[in-house]
Amino acid sequence: MSHDRNIKWLNDRRVNYRRDPISDKPTIETSLYSYYEDGTYECYHLFRSKAKITTYRSLKWHFYVLYFLNQDSGLLPSNVYEFIADKENGFVTFFISDKKLQDMIDDVFENGGEPPVNKKRKIIFKDYSGLTSNEKMSIVGKLVGRSSRVDGESIYQCMLDLNDTGKTITWSKIASLLNCSTRTIQRNLNDCLRKEKAILNEEI
Repeated sequence: MSHDRNIKWLNDRRVNYRRDPISDKPTIETSLYSYYEDGTYECYHLFRSKAKITTYRSLKWHFYVLYFLNQDSGLLPSNVYEFIADKENGFVTFFISDKKLQDMIDDVFENGGEPPVNKKRKIIFKDYSGLTSNEKMSIVGKLVGRSSRVDGESIYQCMLDLNDTGKTITWSKIASLLNCSTRTIQRNLNDCLRKEKAILNEEI
């Protein structure tokens, strides 16, 4: 059974699950988006898309991010992590044993605090921009496709942006965004990109 994500529970408890870059400054900033030409690792936007958490590893990463973002206002109580890990609340797609969950929470409490390893982002759309998925993709194509170079990094950025708007990733869509042929995309793929594509599509 599918359950809607109960984000209201987190909001009612003022749990912080998003943070825009602090030190990194955008190359271009408009009322709709910020563009970082060299990318930024400082963007933490949990639960922005409809994608759910599908693996233990991803769940633990979410826990580390929550710990990191909320540490200045005091440690989050264990019940916040327990709530997110409960499949009935719509954040995860799997059940986790009490022992496995407690071990995970204990590890986060013991080792959390540093910025968690994050994906590099180049385009961050503003909340309530009012843009449709297609409009966002048009902007992605103009910005990411500004460089004539097609490489693993540009392909990966397009994959992230497609996933962020809830679209299934296909090589033809990425080729369209980068204004090149699907064959060019295929020539620049590696096993990591193929694996990440499968993971991101599974989350939608």
